[in-house]
Amino acid sequence: MVKKLVTLFVIGRKLALSDALDIVSKIYKVPVLIKIFFSFLGLFGKKNVNQNYNEEERLCKSMESMGVTFIKLGQFLATRPDIIGEKLSDQLQTLQDKVPAFSKHRALNEIKEGLGNENYKDFINISEPIAAASIAQVHKAQIKDEGVLKEVAIKVLRPNIKKVFNEEIEALMLLAYIIESLVKKTKRLKLVEVVFLLKEITNHEMDLRFEAAAANEFYENTRNDVGFKIPKIYWKLTSDNVLTLDWINAISIREVEKIKSNGVNLKILARDIIQHFLRHAVRDGYFHADMHQGNLLVDDSGQLIFIDFGIMGRIDKLNRKFLAEILYGFIKRDYKKVAQVHIAAGLVPQNINSEELAQALRSIGEPIFGQSVKDISGGKLLKQLFDITEKFNMQTQPQLLLLQKTMVVVEGVARKLDPDANIWDISQPVLEKWLRETKDPINEIGNILKDTSEVLKKLPDFPQVMDKANQALTFLASGQIPQNTNTYSSLNEKKMELKSFKNQSIIGLLFLVILSIMVF
Repeated sequence: MVKKLVTLFVIGRKLALSDALDIVSKIYKVPVLIKIFFSFLGLFGKKNVNQNYNEEERLCKSMESMGVTFIKLGQFLATRPDIIGEKLSDQLQTLQDKVPAFSKHRALNEIKEGLGNENYKDFINISEPIAAASIAQVHKAQIKDEGVLKEVAIKVLRPNIKKVFNEEIEALMLLAYIIESLVKKTKRLKLVEVVFLLKEITNHEMDLRFEAAAANEFYENTRNDVGFKIPKIYWKLTSDNVLTLDWINAISIREVEKIKSNGVNLKILARDIIQHFLRHAVRDGYFHADMHQGNLLVDDSGQLIFIDFGIMGRIDKLNRKFLAEILYGFIKRDYKKVAQVHIAAGLVPQNINSEELAQALRSIGEPIFGQSVKDISGGKLLKQLFDITEKFNMQTQPQLLLLQKTMVVVEGVARKLDPDANIWDISQPVLEKWLRETKDPINEIGNILKDTSEVLKKLPDFPQVMDKANQALTFLASGQIPQNTNTYSSLNEKKMELKSFKNQSIIGLLFLVILSIMVF
């Protein structure tokens, strides 16, 4: 109990001495009791305020300075405008996950411990750290693969990162519980559930076998795609704290001038980003769900390369067909067809009036098609669609919510390369091709056989790991924990523990007060 209170005091003081709360207060009305609580924690300390940055930069730098737990919290809250509001969510979108590297010596010890001495000997010329983030860092090395010398990247978890994160997140959960207890209005925000959800997702991210399995499946799906590449995973040299994959010689997609100087056509590159994303979503039902600029690389030939597979999205066949049909229906402005698809797929109750639903869908589509091409967003259209169909009792589809969030990011990246990119013209051939192929009965039989063989191939590979990964991604997409899961039971146990802890703390505090009175 004492250790948890000390940790809570330390992270509370970090927050109190940063200017994060001041900035948040300008955007979001923070209850007076919370302000008083943090003012008390910040007594006799000097605030870290840097006036050389704007508010957005100051907020992000404050979160970065407080360490891994707050970096992950900021990144998670950036996806939850329903909790913190659109403006604060937009500010946190720019939060960078870059921290100083730990020593090469410590990294080598982590690799040896994770892989064993024999496998460790397979590496040649392990470099100093190339890049470092809050959870892991990357080193360059060489290995011999089937007699060929290959360059590889080694991703290594930070030493003790799981222990540090889980101690701090437990303290943050206690802080969330205290705030909910003190300020009744905050109960609607479900702060304890939000922190618990962050714990589940980040612990999943801190097992690099999840990322390896995701990258491997993505690689198998896309190995024949022209203009697109995924690094190969080396399973023998991968464990829960070490991930080894092909080294990629390429530059970040944010370096637009460098890309242009290599003779790469930016319009084609923007088109490829959107088409590859849609192809993976509707053809494979498996897509990269963290497609910000830092995770997209371009080689000299203009080939697109994805990295960092910690967050992936999965869509089942019914929802893929639904997605393709509704997007294609909007492209054709066939709102009756889109309404019929919703009803036929069972996404809304059968007794819904299709004409009324079509009219509601028209209210979304027509204003959008009246805009300039560069202002049309498929991601924002999907958000409006989910908002409208919710009124017709459409059940939440977590995988589609994750896809919608990713689509907004993808369109943003594409438009930075080509501001006039026509999302709809670019999307149409991919959707048409997939819809055409799915209606071919021979192809359907082939898909069934392929799916069966894929399931059989995956049976020996981390079944429990993949189940947990998919569950964590569902939580991330929906922003909630379904009641019929083990995680929901764990959450309730945690709430009971926090309640018991609060009672113990009160008793302890009363004991100290009585002792003080007796002594003094």
